[in-house]
Amino acid sequence: MQSIKKYFKQLSENQINQLSVMLRLYPEWNARVNVISRKDIDNLEVNHILHSLAIARFVQFTPGTRVIDLGTGGGFPAIPLAMMFPETHFHLVDRIGKKLRVAEDVARQAGIANVTLQHGDIKEVKGTFDFVVSRAVMPLPDMVPLVRRLVDRQQRNAIPNGLICLKGGDLDDELRPYAKQVLIEDLATYFDEPFFTTKKLVFLPL
Repeated sequence: MQSIKKYFKQLSENQINQLSVMLRLYPEWNARVNVISRKDIDNLEVNHILHSLAIARFVQFTPGTRVIDLGTGGGFPAIPLAMMFPETHFHLVDRIGKKLRVAEDVARQAGIANVTLQHGDIKEVKGTFDFVVSRAVMPLPDMVPLVRRLVDRQQRNAIPNGLICLKGGDLDDELRPYAKQVLIEDLATYFDEPFFTTKKLVFLPL
């Protein structure tokens, strides 16, 4: 847990305990349900939990904020973010039920109560949210038409409502249609670990 503590020095004792539960349960679950590449499970803290928490370096969600995690899988980035922002509500959506069961069990055992889960397609989601978050789910031109209707018009945070994605690799072609609107943050400016050299946070107001 030292990498996370290095960047988030104000963690409460409860949050540290919740992180400990994540670090214990995800490897146990991953032996049964492949939510993380089995070659990568040893890098859980940095490559998955800390990576998810990059969003917490980008924006501090105000109490009452509503966030939907599209294609959450086993709960990334939503479960670590829900731990960090207990007064923000996170709605986790995925089409693979067995992965959602992992997220549900981790949240329950860690005492993370500010999450709800929905098994199904994003087209089935009702209601509106302040932000849509995702982690390497699909290209922006495919995602934006699916989520635009879900973004609330009323702004309650320091940045406009919209889409926050964690991505890697060459994004030039993907982001070209949004070149005048999109903000790109290099995660290497947030974190020192080599994993983040090619990782980016993409924010698109909607």
